[in-house]
Amino acid sequence: MALTLVGCTQSAPNADPQTIAAVSYRDAGPAYLTLYTMVNNRTGGGGHSSLMINGSERVIFDPAGSFHADVVPEYNDVLYGITPAVEQAYRGAHARSTYHVVRQKVEVTPEQAEIALQLAKQNGQVMGAWCSNATARLLQQVPGFEQIDVVYQPVKLQEQFEQIPGVVTDRYYEDDDEDLQKGLTEGNSDLNQQAQG
Repeated sequence: MALTLVGCTQSAPNADPQTIAAVSYRDAGPAYLTLYTMVNNRTGGGGHSSLMINGSERVIFDPAGSFHADVVPEYNDVLYGITPAVEQAYRGAHARSTYHVVRQKVEVTPEQAEIALQLAKQNGQVMGAWCSNATARLLQQVPGFEQIDVVYQPVKLQEQFEQIPGVVTDRYYEDDDEDLQKGLTEGNSDLNQQAQG
């Protein structure tokens, strides 16, 4: 039940290639992977896993995720155009009075990032509640991450990722309404205003 309420839901309709190409964004600096884990503030259990990939472009592999915004096209559970504002909206939508977001970032080679990026694009849509499984399966195909075991619990994947050398972890909290849909609506409105501004 918690998985459905937090983030592991059915995907949005696929965007067309022109829309995706128009928002392409890459974060300057080294290539990296960032694992997100949405954690219940009361129980400590995980609600959702996703993976931001900064390779030739920056995307979020959001398997069975619930995030949507008008300026963020999606294709087969991959979110495109992940600018700093979009990344903040993504975290802000998931962090609320009931959940916080654990963000674990590790630098990788451009080759590793590109492999992860292609795996994300080729993965296809993920069934609800299989977010951690799909994220773990992707990671273990990336050279240097073969030790990742396939799990179904987001916190179990988070704990494995923490063991990778060089991982930097932070936790993001907000104290707004526990309703995820309200967070998504507010984030969408903010992004639309920024796009028009």
